[in-house]
Amino acid sequence: MTPFVSVAAYAPPGVGMLGAGIVSEVFDVRGQGLPRFDFALCTDRPGRIRSDTGLPLFVEHGLDRLASADLVMALPWADFRTPPGAAVLDALTAAHERGALVAAHCVGAFALAAAGLLDGRRATTHWRFAGLLADRHPAVTVDAAALYVDEGPIATGAGAAAGFDLCLHLLRREHGAATANAIARDLVLPSHRDGGQAQYLAAPVPEDSRDDRLAEVLAWARTRLHEPLGVAEMARRALMSRRSFARRFAASTGTTPHAWLLGLRLAHAEELLETTDLPVEEIARRAGFGSAAVLRAQFVRRRGVPPRTYRRSFTRLPPSP
Repeated sequence: MTPFVSVAAYAPPGVGMLGAGIVSEVFDVRGQGLPRFDFALCTDRPGRIRSDTGLPLFVEHGLDRLASADLVMALPWADFRTPPGAAVLDALTAAHERGALVAAHCVGAFALAAAGLLDGRRATTHWRFAGLLADRHPAVTVDAAALYVDEGPIATGAGAAAGFDLCLHLLRREHGAATANAIARDLVLPSHRDGGQAQYLAAPVPEDSRDDRLAEVLAWARTRLHEPLGVAEMARRALMSRRSFARRFAASTGTTPHAWLLGLRLAHAEELLETTDLPVEEIARRAGFGSAAVLRAQFVRRRGVPPRTYRRSFTRLPPSP
C-alpha cells in the first residue's frame, strides 16, 4: 500500500478552528527529506465560512477534492448534532469505497457515523460526547477512554488537541516513525502517545517540569532504554514503594509503567530500523529488548510485521552504491 500524500479535510460551516489548525499544521508542505503533502481544506460550497469561534475562514475547494485524496478527514464542527447533508455523506462513503483512508477526530466522528462508516467498528470521540454517539449509533462500539482508535481504513480520535495524536499516529503508520517524530519535533509535540492512553486524566504528568518527581523519573528512564529497567527500579528512583509508584503512574498517565516503557522501546527500535543500517540484534540491544528474538516477537505483536519487513517498508537510508 502506497503511503498517503494528498490530504483533504472537510470543513463544514461552524468548523472548529482548533481542528482546522491541527490538520493544517501537521500536513503543511514539508521539505528537508520529509514528505511533501498536497493538503487542502474543502467545504460544501467554496468561499467564506464561519468557524465555531465566529471568525471567518476562506475555503478554496469544494467536495470534489474529497474524490481524489488519499486521506480524507472530517473535522469537528459546532452543529455536529445535525448530520451533514447527503452530498457530504455520499462523498465520505465514496472515499472509503475507493480505498482512501478516512479519519475524524473529536465530534467529526459524528459525520463518519452518520455515513454508516463506523457501523460494526470501534470508534472514539471527545469523552464528553461519547455517550451521545453511542446512543445515536448503537451499531458503533464507542470507546470513551481511548485517545484514538485505528480500525485500518477508518480511524477516529478524541477531542481537542488529541487531533495531533491521531494525525501523528497515521503518519507513523503510513510513513514511519522517523517522519512522525521529525514533524512532532517541528511542532514541539510528544512524538508518540499510544491510542490506549486515557484521553482524560485528573492530573496529567507535566513532563517538562523538573520539579515533579515523576516527570524527572520519566525523563531519566528515556535516556536508559538500553538498560534492563523495571518498575521496581523506577519506583526506587521516585522514592516510592512499587505499589504507590504504579498507582501514581497510572493516575497521571493513563497507562502502566511496563506499557509506557514498551511503547518507548518500540518507537526507538522503529526509528533505528528506518534511519540506520545497524543489525537487528544491535537495535534490539539499544532499544532494551535484549535479543533480536524478543524484539521480533514484540514487533510482530504490536506492529503486525517483523523488524526486517518494517525496515524494507520505511527505510530512509540512501541506496547503496
